[in-house]
Amino acid sequence: MSAITETTDGPIEVIQVLFALHPSFGAQELCGPLEILSKALHKINDPATKAFEITIAAPSDDVSSSSGLTIKADIDYDTAHEDLSKYDVIIIPGGDGVNKVLETQSEPLPIISAFAKLQISDPSKERTLMSIGTGSLLFAQSGILQGLAATTHPDYYTKMEIICKDAARKGDLEQTDVMEENYVVNNARYELGENLEENPFVLSKRPDAKRKSIARKGSNAWKESVKRRESNARRASLRLGGLRLITSGGITSGLDASLYLVAAMVSHESAQEVARIMQYTWNKGVTVEGIDV
Repeated sequence: MSAITETTDGPIEVIQVLFALHPSFGAQELCGPLEILSKALHKINDPATKAFEITIAAPSDDVSSSSGLTIKADIDYDTAHEDLSKYDVIIIPGGDGVNKVLETQSEPLPIISAFAKLQISDPSKERTLMSIGTGSLLFAQSGILQGLAATTHPDYYTKMEIICKDAARKGDLEQTDVMEENYVVNNARYELGENLEENPFVLSKRPDAKRKSIARKGSNAWKESVKRRESNARRASLRLGGLRLITSGGITSGLDASLYLVAAMVSHESAQEVARIMQYTWNKGVTVEGIDV
């Protein structure tokens, strides 16, 4: 499939998303974000301007969720690793199978680490890594959360803290701030604008100086950011080479984080339209570190 959508205003590059599955993944942790991204358009009245192209990777041709839903994979993990540089976003659903992945150190752990290393070695491209529910435990296990903030399903806060502390001992001793939030965004991209009160993503300032969720406005703004040398330099100075890292809580938190992703990479208008179509009220999370690029 082509990664370019033709419009009357010229081509708009489609954002490439990889869902990295494991056996006994959470069905709703896949289907909810998949539905949101599939409905997102660069131009809300033009069905030809699909914003995201979805690929599903799994360790076998077919992979089943903990509830028995069987999904046919588009590619295996060998192919996913070979094509890793083409993806703009990788999404890791949680689910009952996460514990087995932790025990066996199996996929998607290797691809999480590989994607993070790719961003560090090549910060010229804007990349995003997002987890749904307990998928963030795999981020913790891989060590990429050191020095950052994150959340997970509320039943797993303690386990998340234990894994993060263990990763810190094995790494450079930097701790992870495990937050009890809807979703948490590190290394955000946004345009502040001249009037913060008019920015739909700046809801309020917190006592600890953290702002509620912020994202930039403007279709295809993500693509424009990689063309500016100053953006690349500032991204390279951030942790993980500026890899945008999003963790979310339970199932509905994954919907909220996915709407944030649409707003950040497509437009706020597109995210609002998807929420309207789905008759869903978008609840914001928090942004803990951002730069105006």
